[in-house]
Amino acid sequence: MADRYFDDFKVGDKFATATKTVTEDMIVGFAKLYDPQPFHLDPVKAKSSLYGGLIASGFQTLAIGFRLIWDTGIFAAASMGSPGFDELRWLKPVRPGDTLRVEMEVVESRPSQSKPDRGIMRGAYRYLNQNDEAVLTYTAMHLLRRRPA
Repeated sequence: MADRYFDDFKVGDKFATATKTVTEDMIVGFAKLYDPQPFHLDPVKAKSSLYGGLIASGFQTLAIGFRLIWDTGIFAAASMGSPGFDELRWLKPVRPGDTLRVEMEVVESRPSQSKPDRGIMRGAYRYLNQNDEAVLTYTAMHLLRRRPA
């Protein structure tokens, strides 16, 4: 994908990622390191949880989707990080065997008033499983370099 800068993102632009299948090993490995709740860590204990089986940590799901969007290349030339995101919602558990993809729509774009070399773009994210069910949503702010002169 051609280098994109702040100036290239327009409200209404939509982007989609490739897919990633989540495995039991991925879920348990992440849980051991970062979120050792039984329904993420232990398939046997997870069966008696309110989820009825092993599920991925929401933080893992968020990270998987970030990698998918990064791998599209749309932020490679201009990303300066993010001042944050809003309205994060975990809508549906992600289970072993689920295949995720991400859709992002540009919902706002404004140049910085104090630093003319950058702008803020807000993107609305939807993470979808193989059945096109939304499993996670949020709105992110992206601090992006402006196109060099």
